[in-house]
Amino acid sequence: MRYPDQRIKSVADFLRILKLRRNTRQPVWYRGQEKSRWDLSPTISRCGGITAEAPLITRFKQNALSLLPERPSNEWEWLFVMRHYGVPTRLMDWTENPLVALYFAASQAPKSEGVVWNLLPIDLNKLANIAPQHPSEIPGFGDYPILDNYLPSRLASESTSNLLPAAAIAPRNTRRMQAQQGVFTITHRGQTDIGKIGNLDHIWKILIPASSKQRIVSELNAFNVNRLSLFPELDHVAAYAREALG
Repeated sequence: MRYPDQRIKSVADFLRILKLRRNTRQPVWYRGQEKSRWDLSPTISRCGGITAEAPLITRFKQNALSLLPERPSNEWEWLFVMRHYGVPTRLMDWTENPLVALYFAASQAPKSEGVVWNLLPIDLNKLANIAPQHPSEIPGFGDYPILDNYLPSRLASESTSNLLPAAAIAPRNTRRMQAQQGVFTITHRGQTDIGKIGNLDHIWKILIPASSKQRIVSELNAFNVNRLSLFPELDHVAAYAREALG
């Protein structure tokens, strides 16, 4: 990987490592995972892979449409809504805010080592032969034709192509996505693990020992990085109120 693994004990350790490694001109994306042994494959890879996608979309549409405030206008928007509500998809959530990723890595599975993955999205796209005209551009879903090759309908129309994962941005049309500064990667037919392609110069990780998780969550709360700020919805407001009373 681009840098050797490092373990942290505090938010200060985390910020120090970020500062030392911020020597690239391109943006860095972050993904926090509560267990360091988990790979970087999307949820659908554990639910039947690409063959499960069409049935999941059909069944979700069948029952979701009457409950949605607005009908999704295209395939991408359906995938984003499905991901928002936890349906397995080829999308993986990342964030442009490292403290958000640290919260997700530290706030769950208190007995397991967590991890914050660091990704160079432009370098990942180069591996997938996605090269926009401007060298610092990250393509947007629905705005960049080559990404249409990742649409469910394109994959269903043939059975031979197999592209590498791509990084892309999307309109932050929910409060949660805006609060979490969300961005995405998407796999193609093969559900390729992002941490196992190329020479791994596009990715590295910071490890959070189980013994440090509680301290880090407490420190993040002092920065107002907590469930309430990252999930600005009524059920989380209620849960936060209950927790405040012990």
